[in-house]
Amino acid sequence: MSKLVVEIHDAYDLIPKDGQGSASPFVEVEFDEQRQRTQTKHKDLNPSWNQKLVFNVDNPRDLPNKIIDVTVYNDRKGSHGHRKNFLGRVRISGVSVPSSEAETSIQRYPLDKLGLFSHVKGDIALKLYAVHDGASHHAEPVRPTPTSIPENEEKSPFQETQFQETPFQEINTNNFDEEIKAEEKKKKKKKKEQEVRTFHSIGTGTGGPPPAAPTPMSAGIGFAAMKEKTPMVETRADFAKAAPPSVMHMQLPRQNPEFLLVETSPPLAARLRYRGGDKTSSTYDLVEQMRYLYVNVVKAKDLPVMDISGSLDPYVEVKLGNYKGQTKHLEKNQNPVWNQIFAFSKERLQSNLLEVIVKDKDFGKDDFVGKVVFDVSEIPLRVPPDSPLAPQWYKLADKKGDKVKGEIMLAVWMGTQADESFPEAWHSDAHSVSHSNLANTRSKVYFSPKLYYLRIHVMEAQDLVPHDKGRLPDPFVKVVVGKQVRLTKPVQRTVNPVWDDQLMFVVSEPFEDYIDILVVSGKDEILGRAVIPLRDVPQRFETSKPPDPRWLSLHKPSLAEAEGEKRKEKFSSRILLRFFLESGYHVLDESTHFSSDLQPSSKHLRKQNIGILELGILSAKNLLPMKIKEGKMTDAYCVAKYGNKWVRTRTLLDNLSPRWNEQYTWDVYDPCTVITIGVFDNSHANGSKDDARDERIGKVRIRLSTLETDRVYTHYYPLLVLTPSGLKKHGELQLALRFTCTAWVNMVAQYGRPLLPKMHYVHPIPVRHIDWLRYQAMHIVAARLQRAEPPLRKEVVEYMLDVDYHMWSLRRSKANFYRIMSVLSGVTAVCKWFNDICYWRNPITTCLVHVLFLILVCYPELILPTIFLYLFVIGIWNYRFRSRHPPHMDARLSQADNAHPDELDEEFDSFPTSRPSDIVRMRYDRLRSVAGRVQTVVGDLASQGERAQAILSWRDPRATAIFIIFSLIWAVFIYVTPFQVVAVLFGLYWLRHPRFRSKMPSVPVNFFKRLPSKSDMLL
Repeated sequence: MSKLVVEIHDAYDLIPKDGQGSASPFVEVEFDEQRQRTQTKHKDLNPSWNQKLVFNVDNPRDLPNKIIDVTVYNDRKGSHGHRKNFLGRVRISGVSVPSSEAETSIQRYPLDKLGLFSHVKGDIALKLYAVHDGASHHAEPVRPTPTSIPENEEKSPFQETQFQETPFQEINTNNFDEEIKAEEKKKKKKKKEQEVRTFHSIGTGTGGPPPAAPTPMSAGIGFAAMKEKTPMVETRADFAKAAPPSVMHMQLPRQNPEFLLVETSPPLAARLRYRGGDKTSSTYDLVEQMRYLYVNVVKAKDLPVMDISGSLDPYVEVKLGNYKGQTKHLEKNQNPVWNQIFAFSKERLQSNLLEVIVKDKDFGKDDFVGKVVFDVSEIPLRVPPDSPLAPQWYKLADKKGDKVKGEIMLAVWMGTQADESFPEAWHSDAHSVSHSNLANTRSKVYFSPKLYYLRIHVMEAQDLVPHDKGRLPDPFVKVVVGKQVRLTKPVQRTVNPVWDDQLMFVVSEPFEDYIDILVVSGKDEILGRAVIPLRDVPQRFETSKPPDPRWLSLHKPSLAEAEGEKRKEKFSSRILLRFFLESGYHVLDESTHFSSDLQPSSKHLRKQNIGILELGILSAKNLLPMKIKEGKMTDAYCVAKYGNKWVRTRTLLDNLSPRWNEQYTWDVYDPCTVITIGVFDNSHANGSKDDARDERIGKVRIRLSTLETDRVYTHYYPLLVLTPSGLKKHGELQLALRFTCTAWVNMVAQYGRPLLPKMHYVHPIPVRHIDWLRYQAMHIVAARLQRAEPPLRKEVVEYMLDVDYHMWSLRRSKANFYRIMSVLSGVTAVCKWFNDICYWRNPITTCLVHVLFLILVCYPELILPTIFLYLFVIGIWNYRFRSRHPPHMDARLSQADNAHPDELDEEFDSFPTSRPSDIVRMRYDRLRSVAGRVQTVVGDLASQGERAQAILSWRDPRATAIFIIFSLIWAVFIYVTPFQVVAVLFGLYWLRHPRFRSKMPSVPVNFFKRLPSKSDMLL
């Protein structure tokens, strides 16, 4: 006898059903009146079963005509024990089952709904194959039982009588009682007979199967050809027999469980203080408290001379166990001043004695001057908001402990990362960093420059003087602001041109640049020049009247030449300009899809804040070694950006599991904004070249509007980076987030206001200028932050602002295609439900729809209340299934975890391309293939629209005549007939029984398809 083997591996992103944001799923498989199930995975929305179910196949020839039903349920054992929630199902035709294990592979199937009102999401990984007679297989046959329960799972009397639940399904209670009695007899026999196993564990240690290799995409591939299905093949049968992925039809990618969010419970004061925790740490309550031993070396006096020459080059060495830090040595100074702070982590204290040693820098061995020793257990504890500890003078002692000449001023205390000395301190884990590179490892806060749009309206010029007196010029205006250059259109052969062009630039405070206006003819013939200081440019606030235009004199490029012209001529050429700063716009320096600031440039037009965002950057784990070639690990630091405020944590050297525990705060003006957190590897901590780049480790974006107010979110976020070789996970970042609302009325009102300031809608910026202006704004921000100390380097700023987000990417195009299909799936489900109603697939539901339809026709005033009440009920129902976690980078949605290497190579290619011509030709052919399909779809849409226009345009005289006569008849009929009667007749005809329906298209459809379009007029 042949066998059917169904391997159930795992599921992903199941919908929560237990009312607590989770579910306890199990899988039930039914084939040819045999039903088996897997174990229950408690409280797991991404379960991994790795179990094998074996079914008998009586006649292998009938297998293509069978259906395998795979249903996922939520086990509600704790809720009366006899109920189970539907989580989704997959129906697979037997025609798609391979005849051997070698011919099959793991397939991911999206879960289907049971009905229109089912809430289903996620997918399941299955492997199906047949084993025929003579083939070796380790599984024993199973008896067809209503439900088979694994031996190691706790049983209840109700679980053994579970059946697949279908809405409006008739259940024969007599048969049901017989099944229960049969099950009770089988339970009594189990004590004497050996139990037949119903599943077999695969026993993989990885928690899931490896992802399948992506199928190469060749040039010219179009839509994948779908194979014809037999009448028994259901919706998901094509997933097992699908063609290779093509440009527009691709298999649903598998989501790696490693790319998911992991909720954590760190000991934060924000949670602990409500249960009797430390109330002194309320300022930094989103991070774990870390203790540090601080040593402030201020200065020394009356130090003894150690050299024969009578000079002293003193420096201080602070030593605690194996850790030691040094100040700078000051040449020939017996009263040195250092003002250097050292910090030693309490977790790494290796000694009970702290030694502060003064030494003399020498060519050979440094001379010992004196020291001060402290007992660590006696060092006082300082808790903010206490004032800083006052430094004191200490007498120096020799190695034996006897007092010697000289004193040193010190302050020693135990504190936390909340101490104001924390950012400037030289930490013990960075003791190998030189003084010159120490600044590159410190935590800092940066602010982006305030940006403005500069609008220059170039109107006209008069009395231009060409170099060649016998030839009229073709003048145009070239405007240069900093590194930005814009040109007007040229005007042919005139000395009094009129351009009437508006040019826009991005400028920043302080206004140090100049506006250089050049009137040019040809390539390099400069007819005149004017220079305007940017600080003299007026501002326009919102919709106020712009400043009046000004005539500016045009001078020759050379000053000496200009002076000579003044002596010879009493007049000069001039140009009419209107220029001003637009203060009412928000300068876009990041994509509007994940913008963090939407305020106008002028502070007078800004609204009050509505809340506070607090971010705790806790730690990271499992970071990849980025400096493995140098024999080191990773020098990791974090950068967070929200609004115009950037923060940078300190760099933790040579550490794959860094713990920062730094907390930052931002004012929130709009809840529909996004905060971005990036992790980078510091390449400048040990004196690397200036052109060395800080490598990106990963990035996280979180939208504030998805966060509940006053709730603390603590999660490990996967750090995903897309590289030319594929998607890589570089580690996990642990963050704590809290959004606190301080003005509820303003926040609610914010949802009714425009997203951008008023000027963006009253005087919108032309679309062709937006991307160019955004690029210039990003360039200005990156250049300004790179000049800070320590610099926030250009590659860091560009990665945080997603400079290349708008570049072409086939991967992003696929992702957007799937997003559109996901949005349309709801409309498709409604249309399918209505089609089932019309064809009486479920008579009870169809009858209820008839009753509802008649009620609404008789009482039309109930239509709108019914619709809005239905929306309200749906919203309340979906509240149970709301997301309990903040959003994160979704590799599955981004189509990143199964992207083909050639697609990634194209995405990371420079612009213009630097690839060989044969590769470019292949990509061009592939793009032509996609464009051909799009062209066909657009042409079909245009044909339908032209047919609609042709109804009354008399392009087809007979069709138009038929339509207008029919319209007249309908107008008279509807006029003399009450509207309710017409609506009832129309509705009943539309919902008529299939017995009264024809399989041929209806008359209106036939009439519409016969109308002419303009497709036959195309060349």
